[in-house]
Order: sequence, then C-alpha cells, then structure tokens
Amino acid sequence: MKRFYHLVQFVFITFLFFIFRLIGFKNSSNLGFFIGKNLGPIFRSKSSIIKNLEKAHIKGDFEKIASNVLGNYGRIFAEYVHLKNFKNDKLSKYILIEGKEYLDQIKKNKKKVIFISGHFNNFELMAMQIEKEGINCAAIYRPLNNPYLNKVMEKIRVRDICKKQIKKGRSGTRELVKLIKEGTSIALMVDQRVREGEKVTFFNHLATSTTIPAQFIKKYECDLVPIYIERKNKFYFKMYVSKPIKIAKNKSSFEITKFINQILEKMILKNIDQWIWTHDRWKN
Repeated sequence: MKRFYHLVQFVFITFLFFIFRLIGFKNSSNLGFFIGKNLGPIFRSKSSIIKNLEKAHIKGDFEKIASNVLGNYGRIFAEYVHLKNFKNDKLSKYILIEGKEYLDQIKKNKKKVIFISGHFNNFELMAMQIEKEGINCAAIYRPLNNPYLNKVMEKIRVRDICKKQIKKGRSGTRELVKLIKEGTSIALMVDQRVREGEKVTFFNHLATSTTIPAQFIKKYECDLVPIYIERKNKFYFKMYVSKPIKIAKNKSSFEITKFINQILEKMILKNIDQWIWTHDRWKN
C-alpha cells in the first residue's frame, strides 16, 4: 500500500514540476504559494505550527503566520525546478549576497569552515551559492521517505545545487570526516530534531540538537560561518554571510551547540513566517 501511495505521489509531483517548468519562475512561485496556503493544511496541520509558535513564545497573528509558513513552503517546492537557472545565472538577478567578501577570503585562504543555517525560504540556495563562489564544499541532506521522489531530488541536488551531497546518517558522518580532513568545508542545516544529539536550550526549552558542527569545530579547528537567507518581495532573496567566527578551544561541544542555537533563534526572529515551523523541535 505504501509503495502505491509513493507512486501516486511521485506521478502527481512530477506533473506539478512539469507545470512549474512551463509557466516560469515567478508564476511557479506564486502558484506554489497558493497551493501551500490552501492545500498545505491537508498535509501539514496548522495546529502543529501554532503549537510550536506558542511554545517558542512568539507574538503575532498565529493563523496568519501559519498560512504564510505553508505558503512559503509551497514557494520553495515550486522553485525547485528553477534552481538550475540560479546556478547558470539566468536568475542571478533575484539573489543578492551580503558578506561576499567573507566567501572570497575563505576561497583565497583555502580555509575549511562550517557553514550553518536553517530551513529559511529557498534554503537550497546556500550550498549552491557557496559552490558558485569557488569554495570546495559538501552539503548534508536528508533522503526523502518516497524512494521515487528521492531519486529525482538527489539528481536535482547534485546537478543544480552542490556536487558533493552527503546523506545524513552514520555513514555520511564518516564521509564528512574524510572530506574535512582533505580540506572540504561543510554546509548543513542545524534546525531539525535529530536522533543522536544533545538536549540543548532552543527558545527556552530543551531540544535534541545536532552536535556535528561543534565536534568538527573542536577537532579540526574550523571557523563557524552562519548564513541566513531572507525572501524579499516574493521572488527576491538576500543571503547574509556572517564574518567567520573563531571558537575558543576551551569551549565544550555543548557550549558551542548552545551558541549555534542562539544564532538560529536570532535568524528565525528576523522573519517569523519564513522558517519552517512544522517540525516539532521539542519532541522527546
């Protein structure tokens, strides 16, 4: 039964991808927003978003925020087929990078760093832009549950986003260790709950958080580079690259992870409805 469901889902999404390619970037993004806002609640409950907003003590119109979160989710989905045009510069006018000089310095000095961010707007642009700037980088991804769709997404990620795609998990971590020893920088999202991690404060509640960035920073003396992607006027993006942060050697893995969560919180609060609030970050 699950296989049949996955197959139906694959056919439906393949059809939507065909439509998105046909109607162009802006129309796709708008259609994606409409689909996410109106059909999203069928697949992603607004109540779970509102529950998370309440737990994080966020203020505002929860119903409106939840609708915009799902709409933004739809935009991201619809924009996948157009990522290649960001890669080949056909859509480069839609993205502005603030802090490009830091990427230039990392490239020039061949410095391996840990890039961190969260699922903001079209988060896939982070690894893409890092690689476009000529930095040797690997990105961590979580495979989709649907094996048919996963093949499509893996192809898009390798071809249009970042060539070095590392599957999340123990085998992936071993591969990351090998790459970082060779001088490769790592780009990863640090905002999702993980099975193996530490309970670290996130919006005043304990949340199981990945310690991979902290471990690499300590063991391989990597600088930390937070990146935030903001959506402006529906179709435009601004990517903020922070100045590399040198972490003191005496900092523990827990302390570094707590610091990273604090950075993530500040990013989320910049545009509350531009983060994916559907994940239960505080689930035990």
